[in-house]
Amino acid sequence: MLKIDIDACTGCKICEKVCPFAAIIVEPETKKAKVLDGCTLCGTCVNACPFDALSIERKAVSEEDLALYTDVFVWGEWERKGEDIHIKGVALELLEKGKELAEKLGESVAVMLLGKDVEHLVSELFQYGADKVYLAEHELLENYSTDGFATVISSIIAADKPSIVLYGATPNGRDLAPRIAARLALGLTADCTGLDINANRQLVQTRPAFGGNIMASILSPYTRPQMSTVRPNVFPKPSLDETRTGVLEKIEVNLKPLSIRTKIEEETISSEDSINIEESHLLVSIGRGIGSKENIKMIEELAKELEGTVSSSRPLVDLGWIPHPQQVGQSGRTVAPNLYIALAISGAIQHLVGMSHANTVVAINKDPEAPIFGLADFGIVGDIFEIIPEFIKILKAEKNK
Repeated sequence: MLKIDIDACTGCKICEKVCPFAAIIVEPETKKAKVLDGCTLCGTCVNACPFDALSIERKAVSEEDLALYTDVFVWGEWERKGEDIHIKGVALELLEKGKELAEKLGESVAVMLLGKDVEHLVSELFQYGADKVYLAEHELLENYSTDGFATVISSIIAADKPSIVLYGATPNGRDLAPRIAARLALGLTADCTGLDINANRQLVQTRPAFGGNIMASILSPYTRPQMSTVRPNVFPKPSLDETRTGVLEKIEVNLKPLSIRTKIEEETISSEDSINIEESHLLVSIGRGIGSKENIKMIEELAKELEGTVSSSRPLVDLGWIPHPQQVGQSGRTVAPNLYIALAISGAIQHLVGMSHANTVVAINKDPEAPIFGLADFGIVGDIFEIIPEFIKILKAEKNK
């Protein structure tokens, strides 16, 4: 229940202005806040109150109440590419996985789409498998903000009671999901690499633990919805069906500038961020065995000839030889290229977590016992400084033909 500390309440009406459901007012007679029947306990007013006069007391959901939570929700994160707005790949991957989970539960999958002038993305979401789309458009949702997006999504969740909510483990997803979990007092499993439904209809959330040395399966049996952030390139993208359609529900957004404490003043894209290894179809990845920074030029030449992208394991990033956006592994990016060439990479579990979904893996290493060979489709035991120059010569000769 939403509790009001009458002594702390000053009657400032901030809670009344930010409530998405008009479920709290300041009474003219008493100059104090009063909760109305429409309150969904979304937590927006609690977060906005500058005097800590509001709080929410939550109890564990009973088994009877758990049955009231149904359907799988996915946050439909988008990104700008030039002047155009596109659904992020991880959102489509989660839509495909959400369909699979929903089918096991006998429920439906919905996408929460927030932004300004993003309605043109709705038909695409239906074609990729969404049964329903919640569309929330507002001037203050033109750019991502923690306060704005957390307020709207918390309101949708509180009102419609999904059983499962999935977010991409992107920079914004990792920022947004914990905020919503804190507002609604929910569990959250971060950086999942596997999702399934068990015999008790609970979401089994699998993620690396203890430095990637074990895989932990986590349940959230006492709260709903069950929430997870999921790494990109872990699940396949759905196939497009241009005949599919679904239910569109437009959400009335009651956001005020007062409720958003940050704004974007300037956006600068660094040269490092312009390289996106998550979308590359061919990666040439290097490890500690490269020896020196100067030797990376040979790898860059190979990647250029193959029309691929250079990536690396963590040690080279720690040395400052490779930018962090090009790191593959548990503390870097998760990739799923058509071809992954691992050069002088031993294959620690933390690295394998980030590239195990590649279609084809070619490994070259001097150590025949290197763990990377256990995952590789093709392996060469040898010195990369002897093999790669010869390979580059062959590639150039073939191109000249």
